[in-house]
Amino acid sequence: MKTIAIIGAMDEEVALIAKSLDDVEHNKTASLDINVGTLATKSGERIRVAATVGGMGLVNAAATTQCLIDGYQPDAVIFSGIAGSLNKSLHINDVVLGGTLRYLDSDMRLIAQWKPEAEEFHSDRHLLDVAGQALDDMGIKHIVGTIASGNYFVDSPQKVAEVAETTHADAVEMEGAAVAHVAGRNDVPALVIRALSDNADTDYEEFKEFDISEYADTAARLAVDIVTRL
Repeated sequence: MKTIAIIGAMDEEVALIAKSLDDVEHNKTASLDINVGTLATKSGERIRVAATVGGMGLVNAAATTQCLIDGYQPDAVIFSGIAGSLNKSLHINDVVLGGTLRYLDSDMRLIAQWKPEAEEFHSDRHLLDVAGQALDDMGIKHIVGTIASGNYFVDSPQKVAEVAETTHADAVEMEGAAVAHVAGRNDVPALVIRALSDNADTDYEEFKEFDISEYADTAARLAVDIVTRL
């Protein structure tokens, strides 16, 4: 039986994913609450799913990814969350699939000396195609683009301009590159999905008050739909 690991952005999202699974168990590991169950694919096979919330920031994302890989030996890792838009042709609730993922604040000439020996990272081509088909069927506008990840919250025009100039990214967030990096280090295909929540110009205190329940529902449905297509 194949296993897919899913890292969600929020408790609500993972709870909704868990409701779609059969025979769900809760495993407590390394401060994570991991929901493990099975899901029927469109072809009639069953896939094991291990889903959890990863936490904010690069270290939390990396630690969660490695924990899931060590504990469940997944055939793929799917990470979904929200991001600030840097692409003026995109709007709130559009989706950027992480064709390319780059760090904001790391000298990759040094880091790339170790496996996977890359200065940027990429979602798996097959997973990108499957996600694109699922998003088309849901009627959600999306692109395969570049996502920048860093350990600070981009919330001002000056920071937006700096990030856009240095990374040429379509979206900015705090986890995706770390997930793809750790997955690549372990030879596990990965997919990073980012729904756009704002234009990377929202103060963090204001951002904390956003109602993202609708996003959680959409993200959960998308993650489950992708898995059923594998």
